[in-house]
Amino acid sequence: MVVEYKLELVVLPVSDVERAKEFYQRIGFREDLDYGDGGGFRVVHFTPPGSNCSIVVGSGIGHAAPGSAENLHLVVGDIEQARADLVSRGVEVSEIFHDAEGVFHHAGDEKRVPGLYPGRRSYGSFASFHDPDGNGFLLQEVTERLAGR
Repeated sequence: MVVEYKLELVVLPVSDVERAKEFYQRIGFREDLDYGDGGGFRVVHFTPPGSNCSIVVGSGIGHAAPGSAENLHLVVGDIEQARADLVSRGVEVSEIFHDAEGVFHHAGDEKRVPGLYPGRRSYGSFASFHDPDGNGFLLQEVTERLAGR
């Protein structure tokens, strides 16, 4: 028997819950829950459109430094459309890029090559943005899934 492990929730460290809430609402994430106990504990749960994995921001829910999450991938079917959507919602998004070695993006921007991956190969094109605290996201275009996915 194979045990399934499904990643369904990522806690994002933020310094200002209201500012984070406004940001994730503005970019179209569905708010699923906003609960506070009045004593400093608060959890705000969001789900990106079409995703089975959600995010939580809040206070009293973790010890990570605000803005320390990085390389959170949001997989999209059309990276140009997704980038344009975020820009229209007031988000500063990098230009689309691909990695010079074509396997996966390297840390930082040293190996970034401007533009879509040649032939627009699935998994090869990226764009990046950050939430107000600096938590880093990458849009990744996936148009055809690898076998078994």
